[in-house]
Amino acid sequence: MVSSPPVRHAVVVEDDADIRGLLVLVLEQLDFVVTEAPDGLSGVEAVRRTNAELVTLDINLPDIDGMEVCRRLREFSDAYILMLTARADEIDRLNGLDTGADDYINKPFSPKELQARIRALFRRPRTPATPEDTGQSDELARAAVVQKSLLPRETVRLSGYDVAGAFRPSRSVGGDFYDWYQTRDGMHLTFADAMGKGMGAALIAATVRAVMRSVADTPAIDAAFGSASATITSDLDQSGSFVTMFHARLDSASGTLSYIDAGHGLALHVPAEGAARRLVSAGPPVGILENQLWPASELDLEPGDSLVIVSDGVLDAHNSLEDFQRNVEKVARNGATSDDVCAALLELAPAATAEDDVTAVVVRRKSNSGL
Repeated sequence: MVSSPPVRHAVVVEDDADIRGLLVLVLEQLDFVVTEAPDGLSGVEAVRRTNAELVTLDINLPDIDGMEVCRRLREFSDAYILMLTARADEIDRLNGLDTGADDYINKPFSPKELQARIRALFRRPRTPATPEDTGQSDELARAAVVQKSLLPRETVRLSGYDVAGAFRPSRSVGGDFYDWYQTRDGMHLTFADAMGKGMGAALIAATVRAVMRSVADTPAIDAAFGSASATITSDLDQSGSFVTMFHARLDSASGTLSYIDAGHGLALHVPAEGAARRLVSAGPPVGILENQLWPASELDLEPGDSLVIVSDGVLDAHNSLEDFQRNVEKVARNGATSDDVCAALLELAPAATAEDDVTAVVVRRKSNSGL
């Protein structure tokens, strides 16, 4: 019995429909299964979805240019990338190859030459990872383990409340995390983002989580946060880093939420009736200034109200703060459960285009909690 040859996938990233159609035809003659993408962002997503072995990539695209597409692809794909452009000057050629392209062909091109170039690419083995690349991958893998360990293992089960969180790491591990735990009166919640990427940011985040838990028994939230921030700042001085934080304590019987926002600024109070309100920061991130104090604030979570906290990965996916707040409020009101809302919040920053971790926490007081 003769086995069938393995299926090979290719993605054509080209905004000109006529040229795109020609490229599809040329690649299908080489027995590729071809996916078309008219712009850069959809091209990145198509490569991720199909795990393509070959990408033909136009430089002039309507959203992000081919150079940026190439950089993004090289963060997760080792596909052969053949760049096509009408710009033939040497600088473009070198820039294209420096971003990770395997070959370069000028428009207009001969279909036979294009096929010959592609055959040549597949006769050439992929460059094996260098020890430096392997070391970097190992560090990111270790950082990912640390980052995952920071997320709470226990589920908050407060009568009259629906609490959920969600986290999607970026391709380069960062310092996002959230933590919660139940108390005799309700719950404590910390949402933070340590500056930087990789193992360094993950270790800073781990330190912040441990320190914040160590002050859980301090009665006043401002005293607890002040003590914790002093400890954290001394550690951050050595690394030249800082951490944005949102820390809150909920009294579940009354619905009173005491909170401190240190440079985060991405928490929203979404009431059952009326417009959402963004909870503004009470001061800079932790680690910026010595002896900094952050005053505590309060809000009442009435039945039907929600507290929504997201990371800056969600903000970065919007053109303005107004668009961000409008979309977050819409998502918060449309979700049937806090889990549904968290999932929808992550979708506001699609994985194909997000450059940072995307994290969300939702605390919703049920409408019938007073019954």
